[in-house]
Amino acid sequence: MAVIERRLATTVLVIGTGGAGLRAAIELAESGVDVLAVGKRPKDDAHTALAAGGINAALATMDPDDSWQQHAADTLKESYLLADPRTTQIVTQGAARGIDDLERYGMAFAREGDGRISQRFFGAHKFRRTAFAGDYTGLEIQRTLIRRAEQLDIPVLDGVYITRLLVHDGAVFGAYGFDLTHGTRYLIHADAVILAAGGHTRIWRRTSSRRDENTGDSFRLAVEAGARLRDPELVQFHPSGIIEPENAAGTLVSEAARGEGGVLRNALGERFMTRYDPERMELSTRDRVALASYTEIKEGRGTPNGAVWLDVSHLPRQTIMTRLPRVYQTLLDLQMLDITREPIEIAPTAHYSMGGVWVRPEDHSTDVRGLYAIGEASSGLHGANRLGGNSLIELLVFGRITGQAAAAYSEALTAQPRSASAVARARAEIDDLLAADGPENVRALQRAIRNTMTEHAGVVRDEEGLRAGLAELTAIEKRMEDVGVHPDIAGYQDLAHAFDLKSAALAARATLEAALERRETRGCHNRSDYPDLDPSLQVNLVWSPTTGVTHESIPPIPDEISALMEDVSTEGKLVE
Repeated sequence: MAVIERRLATTVLVIGTGGAGLRAAIELAESGVDVLAVGKRPKDDAHTALAAGGINAALATMDPDDSWQQHAADTLKESYLLADPRTTQIVTQGAARGIDDLERYGMAFAREGDGRISQRFFGAHKFRRTAFAGDYTGLEIQRTLIRRAEQLDIPVLDGVYITRLLVHDGAVFGAYGFDLTHGTRYLIHADAVILAAGGHTRIWRRTSSRRDENTGDSFRLAVEAGARLRDPELVQFHPSGIIEPENAAGTLVSEAARGEGGVLRNALGERFMTRYDPERMELSTRDRVALASYTEIKEGRGTPNGAVWLDVSHLPRQTIMTRLPRVYQTLLDLQMLDITREPIEIAPTAHYSMGGVWVRPEDHSTDVRGLYAIGEASSGLHGANRLGGNSLIELLVFGRITGQAAAAYSEALTAQPRSASAVARARAEIDDLLAADGPENVRALQRAIRNTMTEHAGVVRDEEGLRAGLAELTAIEKRMEDVGVHPDIAGYQDLAHAFDLKSAALAARATLEAALERRETRGCHNRSDYPDLDPSLQVNLVWSPTTGVTHESIPPIPDEISALMEDVSTEGKLVE
């Protein structure tokens, strides 16, 4: 059967149709620049839609003393000094504008009686600066951006999987991919490419990401184009992911369940947070609660399934039905569990990639000319611990800035050099996989990587385990040479899984090698063999397959921000 290949051309190609990708596309379209957005998932089901808690900006609607400087100070302090001060300043200064943009697009924020945007506390914020829309903030943002994109007639290709960025002489000139249903190839020429295809949390066994998302696509596409990764070892584990059924393992139980008075117990019935944070108990910070649960399980006090119990059944039924409706419905749907009567079995779950593609703070450009990365695909804002609500505002601020930068880059080009051999390599990569008829199953190898990462690079790591993980990964990479790929009547998902596997392997290697190098405990990164923070490792770790891990120094924090940095109590506040 002849291969059908569609050829498209655009000024700027956006890969990923979540909040970051759509915001960049909107900026370009509003500026009159030709843009095309491509996503492997349907745009109304992008990962952004899962974000519940809220979006941060120092609007000072509730606390007049709040300022962007204080927001920056809180972010840098909570990052364990690994966030880039310039990136942080750009996001916190641009946050109010980001909220204005959403209002302009018609987003309905929760408001006070006098019409002010409501803001609430989230963990480790000094003031109330988290705006929200119920507990569906991310979904509402995604819907708002989709609506605006439709008004602007932005072309969005759903169900197209990008397999390779096209590069010639250090500059990007487009991308190559295929349609997940029909297998139709896409050759897309573009002056600039904005990568917004998420993080790599799906390479762990339990994760809050759905199947086939956040498999490290952004990391592989960028690295194979000639870019580098920064801090891939810094991964936020959420304390409360369900463990059954298997196909939904890692689905989040909102931290509101603890906020409303939920209690954590081990298999012996002990309320174990007394051992780890007797003052804040279940309202401790996310990294502390995840570490506490992990320790209980590891030391043999977990359930037979390797979990702990979260119990809200002592709360009034009315409280559960009005304050935790989504948690109640989720557990009823997935497990036929009535949380008003029974405890929930939970374990820490991989939740957010705080590192990502190396980018410049000013415009999120990469080592490859014309290539930009934004959102969870990028790095620089979160350091070793992400503040709840910061990821959603980051999408809006850098979506706008990067859209403008990509447009300016295109305008300055005198020509767009292309490479027939780069296109030929992209075609051959798909052809070779479709011809692959080896004995190895792609899904089984993906599971092997997830098992390796869960066993050796989870909440707590050590030298021996990380080296064992690298040895296992090397064996898996060898087996990957003998995969069989079999598209069927349902479509080309098996081919997509083969590319997901390539991405997962690269992301796993970067994570393991950087985790090995970070011989300290800092924020989300717990090393049992190096339990203390090492001042000499207050650096970013930058990785590429050619150079391995290198240390990159972090610029000094401006005085107007460092003067405001202090330990902020998280009592009664939640990190969503």
